[in-house]
Amino acid sequence: MDRHRKVTPVVLSGGFGTRLWPASRKRHPKQLLPLVDDRTMFRSTVERVSGPMFDPPVVVCNEDHRLGIQRELRRAGIDGGRLVLEPVGRNTAPAAAAAAVDSLCRGDDPLLLILPADHVIADLEAFHDAVAVAADLAARGLLMTFGASPTYPETGYGYIRFGEPIGDGPARRVLAFKEKPDRGTAERYLASGSYLWNSGMFVFRASTYLEELERLQPEIVTAVRRSLDLGSRAQAGLELEPTAFAASPSISIDYAVMEHTDRAGVVPLVAGWSDVGSWSALWNLEAHDDDGNVLIGDVEALDTTNSYIRAGSRLVATVGVEDAIVVDTPDALLVTTRDHAQDVKALVDRLTDDKRSEVETDGSEDRPWGRFVTLKKGPGFRVLRMWLDPGGKTSLQTHEHRSEYWIVVRGVARVRTGDTTRLVPARESVFIPAGEIHRLENPEDDEMLEVIEVDVGTYVGEDDIRRFADVYGRGERLG
Repeated sequence: MDRHRKVTPVVLSGGFGTRLWPASRKRHPKQLLPLVDDRTMFRSTVERVSGPMFDPPVVVCNEDHRLGIQRELRRAGIDGGRLVLEPVGRNTAPAAAAAAVDSLCRGDDPLLLILPADHVIADLEAFHDAVAVAADLAARGLLMTFGASPTYPETGYGYIRFGEPIGDGPARRVLAFKEKPDRGTAERYLASGSYLWNSGMFVFRASTYLEELERLQPEIVTAVRRSLDLGSRAQAGLELEPTAFAASPSISIDYAVMEHTDRAGVVPLVAGWSDVGSWSALWNLEAHDDDGNVLIGDVEALDTTNSYIRAGSRLVATVGVEDAIVVDTPDALLVTTRDHAQDVKALVDRLTDDKRSEVETDGSEDRPWGRFVTLKKGPGFRVLRMWLDPGGKTSLQTHEHRSEYWIVVRGVARVRTGDTTRLVPARESVFIPAGEIHRLENPEDDEMLEVIEVDVGTYVGEDDIRRFADVYGRGERLG
């Protein structure tokens, strides 16, 4: 086991996390949310694979999430990360292929550690030990995955049946991949001792994966290579060409390669792993109170047991319920039971068919300087809550149709109005009349700036902007 062997993490961050709606939305998905601690799940993932054992990560994501991903990489202190932008989701096999082909095109053939961006791993040392074992075997031409030791008969995970050992270490040959079972089948898997939870994480050499993928699913490799050839390259990453990439089949690494290859191995993982795929999974992860509840936010729970209650910006009260899931957000409320947590996906499918905007967004928008959410909007007015990252600054701009009031809630703002620049501390405000040139900036190195903006005018849309200067290189009317 070589702990000094370099591995390139490939973080797959293109998913939506439908079972965690309404917290997770298409434009701000679960991996960009702090669901388990005060870090986003994406940040926890990339911090997990930083250090001497790992090269800078490759992140496969889409354009809607690019700003959020770049922000979280900065917060994690990671330099040199490379983005591969998918124009359309095609599942994990093409996403991993894009990272592999891109690596080979840049003259390297690294060991790739394929990681979803939204997993929880409690024991970091055990995880790194397992990666080192898998990397050694992948360097010899195997395609390795990780199987978490099951602790209960989970029906929301796939399973791996393992066989004889590979060498002298803990790794085993893969005999079969099993779909998500019913309760009885899951109980039999658990009792047999011959099955592991399928973690969806892999280690293989880029060339090995492409060799097997070309043998089993050649149309994927053709589509991916063409999308890279026609794509747009920049120093920070690669934007795949949409038409070519969309021609690839949409299929997972398991279905495309691992279920059919004779080179598959699995490393047992005893590291407190969870894919946080549903609200019931979060209930399992969090510490329970004396009644078996997980209560987050402003919650009053009376005669409530074994429930997950998550309040947003208001009080949530429950009386006489058990095994419940209640998730409150500013624009949507979910009420279900832990037994039906997996069915939230079907609900989101229905909302999608009904073209409900709540599937796409909760009203928040990412910007290079931070993000904002619309709290209230009506004829002639709009109220925003804004968060500026350390060092973040808006463009130097004017508005033709609206005036703005900025109220600093947290931090210290540097505000330019006209030819005057001054610092504005918390609990003070600034008025910017229509037509006056202005800029808002967070001068701090390590503290977020939070501001309430009130817009008043004949038109308050985001496209009422004339931009004179911008450190992010945006044009005049890009919001």
